[in-house]
Amino acid sequence: MGLSSRFRKKTKPRLPDGVRVYAIGDVHGRADLLQSLLTVIDADLARSAPERAIQVFLGDYVDRGPDSRAVLDLLIARSKSHETVCLKGNHEVFLLEVLKDPARLQEWRHYGGLLTLVSYGITPTMNPSAEQQVELIEGLRRALPPEHLAFLQQLPSSFTCGDFFFVHAGVKPGVALERQKDEDLLWIREEFLASEERFGKYIVHGHTPVSVPDIRPNRINIDTGAYATGNLTLLTIQGDSLLAV
Repeated sequence: MGLSSRFRKKTKPRLPDGVRVYAIGDVHGRADLLQSLLTVIDADLARSAPERAIQVFLGDYVDRGPDSRAVLDLLIARSKSHETVCLKGNHEVFLLEVLKDPARLQEWRHYGGLLTLVSYGITPTMNPSAEQQVELIEGLRRALPPEHLAFLQQLPSSFTCGDFFFVHAGVKPGVALERQKDEDLLWIREEFLASEERFGKYIVHGHTPVSVPDIRPNRINIDTGAYATGNLTLLTIQGDSLLAV
């Protein structure tokens, strides 16, 4: 299913005893891959039964891939039966912004948003006029189940457990974790990726696609470009052990 690798360093970040975290990178409409990993998690839970298992999803559930609607259905159902943390990604934020301002539809299409429309049964034209943009977004508002809208509106920007800080894109170097701004948590790239700073916690993130999980002394990137590569990464953390598959 992809790379398996273990994290090693002198002072290892740890989770509290008895806690296991399963973290999944950017799904982007690949409900098929998400379902496969949920099956893997269920099998692991049945086999080993940790005291507490937390499933963390790193955002960007919609756009680019073929079935954003089904991804949200899976995550909402999962949250009802398991302890889950679904983080906010920049694509979820953009979807909410388009619902408020249909004029941003043309910009959204560059983020793969038209595929999200299609997943809700809406067929956009190639170059919709301003009037058609309003009609398309009105159609999306009608097609979007209230449960989906509530889910999107309530997503947190980060999650901390033990020595780990989970976030969609990364953090701004030189700024304490508790003072980070959403703009950086959801969008940052090079300034964070190039930093060797120890941020106070070990950062688990996605947002910037890599061919295999990128393990660094201060962070791990588990966005393996699922919508394009067919490889959705699952990171399992227990104690001070990290395993990415």
